[in-house]
Amino acid sequence: MSVFVQGLGLVCALGSDAATVRARLFAATPHALSHSDAFSPGRLLPLGLVREPMAVPQDWPLVQRSRANALAEAALAPIRPQAEAAIERHGADRVAVVVGGSTSGLREGERALHHQRAAGAWPADYDYAQQELGATAQFLAWRLGARGPALVISTACSSGAKALASAARLLRAGLADAVIAGGADALCRFTVAGFSALESVSDSRCNPLSLARRGINLGEGAALFVLGREASAVRLAGWGETSDAHHMSAPAPDGRGAIEAMRLALARAGARAADIDYLNLHGTATPHNDAMEAHAVAQVLGLEVAVSSTKPLTGHALGAAGAIEAAFACMTLVDNPRGRLPPHWWDGAADPALPALRLADSSEELGRALRMVMSNSFAFGGSNASLLFAAA
Repeated sequence: MSVFVQGLGLVCALGSDAATVRARLFAATPHALSHSDAFSPGRLLPLGLVREPMAVPQDWPLVQRSRANALAEAALAPIRPQAEAAIERHGADRVAVVVGGSTSGLREGERALHHQRAAGAWPADYDYAQQELGATAQFLAWRLGARGPALVISTACSSGAKALASAARLLRAGLADAVIAGGADALCRFTVAGFSALESVSDSRCNPLSLARRGINLGEGAALFVLGREASAVRLAGWGETSDAHHMSAPAPDGRGAIEAMRLALARAGARAADIDYLNLHGTATPHNDAMEAHAVAQVLGLEVAVSSTKPLTGHALGAAGAIEAAFACMTLVDNPRGRLPPHWWDGAADPALPALRLADSSEELGRALRMVMSNSFAFGGSNASLLFAAA
């Protein structure tokens, strides 16, 4: 049974509508990140902030009022017609929601704690349930009236990708006839402080695969898909998930989990390495992750497939990153007759210790439409996911 992408909506640092995001994704010059110390007082950082206003309506139930849900609402807007059509066609009980995330309403919790410390009481517009991990799935099910399974996947940076794989399993198992799937995450101080404590945050634009790479830029955003069995222009052809459990925050240096995830995605799709036209790297620009991924990609796909990391454009959106980058993968497959590729933005200083991957430059195109693309997401704890999309 095939799984098809029947709708796609996203919001990220590149913009809040598909046309703007597409234009900036393929642009010949990199779109600038925001610089702010809002989440790191006294330290100015480049961040993948969503710049468009994301109002939280006061007529939403209190437990649903969070920036993460506002981002999810923005990503839902362009696919609402397809989602509502699926509910009308299959019934509300047959439409599921699976979302990746890591912060939920933690940003609202931080604000409430600041108020409690200053005033001695919690603010009236705060409820602890705002920061429950399952809140965004419950929110989307409420907004649509969907009554199928509703759950959040929280496996750090692989969450958004694993949500799509989980959605595909629900469809193939016959537990749902359509799934609203993707990821949503909002920036907060907790996230920035945590990665800073690990000395993983760069003070300048991240520099994936460079000899001078110094760490990640953090970001936020949301991407949502309508997945179903009815044929469309893009098919979720394969996925692979592994857990190498090497270390709490460092990948297995030999890349065994990443290698197996990519191989599983190829096998599930019945594809060969030579069939992949483009790979969106996890590409965080940390020393260990880039080294592991470069060796894994070279071993599985070789050195001829075009690759790039799009995190210098969006920041690392954590639980939403896998879904946002899956959206970018889909964008390369549709309305792209010359085969434009998202450029790999870096300083050009190759690390001699890494395999010489074929990094897409700002003018690169294949000269034909792409047929099959892969997207990698590798997380803390050795949680790995690879997604493979094909033109239908």
